[in-house]
Amino acid sequence: MFTKLLIANRGEIACRIIKTAKSMGVRTIALYSDADKDARHVAMADESFYLGGSAPADSYLKADVIIDIAKKAGAGAIHPGYGFLSENADFARKCEQNGIAFVGPGSEAIDAMGSKSAAKEIMGKANVPLVPGYHGDDQSDDNLVHQAKLIGFPLLIKAAYGGGGKGMRIVENESEILAAVKSARREATSSFGNDKLLMERYLRQPRHVEVQVFADTHGNVIYLSDRDCSIQRRHQKVVEEAPAPGLSDALRVQMGQAAVAAAKAIDYVGAGTVEFLLDTDNSFYFMEMNTRLQVEHPVTEMVTGQDLVKWQLMVASGDELPLTQQEVRIHGHSFEVRIYAEDPQNDFLPASGKLNFLREPEQNQHVRIDSGIRENDVISNFYDPMIAKLIVWDESRPRALQRLVHALESYQISGLRHNIEFLANIAEHPAFAAADFSTDFIERYGDALIGSASSEAQTALALAGLYQVLSRKQAAKALAINSQDPHSPWGQMSGFRLNSNSIHHVALLCDETPETKDGEQPLHNLLLVAQADGYQLTVINPYTLDEQVLNLSGELRDDVLLAEINGHKSKIPVSHQGDEFTLFLSSGSYHFKAVLAQVAEEQVSSVDKLKAPMNGTVVTHLVDVGASVTAGQGLLVMEAMKMEYTIESPFDGTVTAFYFQSGELVTDGAQLLEVEPLAVDIVNANNKEA
Repeated sequence: MFTKLLIANRGEIACRIIKTAKSMGVRTIALYSDADKDARHVAMADESFYLGGSAPADSYLKADVIIDIAKKAGAGAIHPGYGFLSENADFARKCEQNGIAFVGPGSEAIDAMGSKSAAKEIMGKANVPLVPGYHGDDQSDDNLVHQAKLIGFPLLIKAAYGGGGKGMRIVENESEILAAVKSARREATSSFGNDKLLMERYLRQPRHVEVQVFADTHGNVIYLSDRDCSIQRRHQKVVEEAPAPGLSDALRVQMGQAAVAAAKAIDYVGAGTVEFLLDTDNSFYFMEMNTRLQVEHPVTEMVTGQDLVKWQLMVASGDELPLTQQEVRIHGHSFEVRIYAEDPQNDFLPASGKLNFLREPEQNQHVRIDSGIRENDVISNFYDPMIAKLIVWDESRPRALQRLVHALESYQISGLRHNIEFLANIAEHPAFAAADFSTDFIERYGDALIGSASSEAQTALALAGLYQVLSRKQAAKALAINSQDPHSPWGQMSGFRLNSNSIHHVALLCDETPETKDGEQPLHNLLLVAQADGYQLTVINPYTLDEQVLNLSGELRDDVLLAEINGHKSKIPVSHQGDEFTLFLSSGSYHFKAVLAQVAEEQVSSVDKLKAPMNGTVVTHLVDVGASVTAGQGLLVMEAMKMEYTIESPFDGTVTAFYFQSGELVTDGAQLLEVEPLAVDIVNANNKEA
């Protein structure tokens, strides 16, 4: 076993690898960019080295620099994690040439599976079932359009050298082919540096089932558990579980044996995942093989009781696999969900910024959290916005699912948008509980999963009013104690009125409450009238709450609001930062900003649709200056964290200016372009002529 291991990665997976390496007595070496100089994985490692700028091309993709650091530090092996250089055959080859063990398969195996088209040819020869499609080298527009027509619709276009949904498009008819090819090619080039595409028939309602394989240098190849990864958004996995529900024992064996055959066909070594599409008639088709450790590997660890990173390090050292196929045992059921900094209410745009408040569920034999993020860390727009992986286990699927729901309820984050409530809605959906799903699950139930303003949001608004009054009084009391006259009535914040009940006026902005009919986010004006045992809530804005009388009372204890509404008592954790605060209710978190009551009747304008909705890079202009455009027409393509987003025209008009060119970085809220609205008199004149 080598004594020093360099981890050529960052974040959650780097922390995961360091943990296992330390348990084996292996010293660890971390790498970091400008954005990661204070990151958790750097603090955990025994030593660390600076790579360069924050962009991956300036840091974690600098293969030669990483090799030089490994040699300088005396590392006997490099673990690439996943992403970045993990499936880069040239990098694996350079490790081999420099006498450094690459914790993964050999460069030839990565080459063989690196191209999805070449991989399918190899799998076909190994009698692994394939979906009909085109995987050839003729990548001209004319040929791809021709092949698409031969395959038929619906059609799936994919980047041949990619994954994670990047460079992937679904085409429903002939008119969409060429535009989809160009868009997929552009994204493939940006994400993987290779624009080769493949096409295959798109299965409408398949399940995504994958099999974990492991091979050593002594000729042993086995499969561990299968996993279901059908809950996906934009072809990126959201929820994973092991074992895959509803499969017969015979089908599990067939898929496992097919996965082993795939690994043997390329003389595979190390951890790998063979991904299949499982159709409704239980026929399955090879999709791709990932020549690395998968993000979702913890669910396999939970049901097998094995540490797969430990297995990787053992195999890389030349050891045999710890188990034979006959010795593999599957026990219980496990789920994994990915906690992301993203906005489900705004098309899942990635969020960046400071994570002001973080409280994770308690970890034990049933709950595991893999994360590279700590409270007050910054989620950068340079990398994937994953905050953590939440993994749960129990004896059966229903019990494990109950664990997942409870853990999500206990997860508390504020400071940026996140997807916890979205994940909880998936976990609690009846179809998911019944394992009645396919890869279109989120698309099919999207409205229910993403959610909207609910009665719970209205309750949150009332609780926010109560919290604001109590926190004002608490702050005033603290100031009074330290003043020259602690008992002065001017320091009590009691809302005192002569011959009348005390009144507190609270004005709040809330991210989670509905917009007005004009598309504007309203200010919520609340009057809390003091009663003998609390407050009675009165609403100024007619759209703020349903017409109902709410009697409120409560107190603050540290970071918890002990509240009572109409006789219902609850404990609400609160995170407070300046004039902003977050309430953590059972249905999710609700973020508020307190504003001065004098401006409470003003309305906050809706976000200008011609401004950048996130930090990112301008990819291309879809029209020229001077072009006449219609409402909803695409004008400009942005990219953030390898995800493309199209800026559309909010109205009919003429493009008068672009403020950023292709390749330029833009910040959230920056004005991207100008569109002059079509004049009303011109519209009327055109109507008359018609």
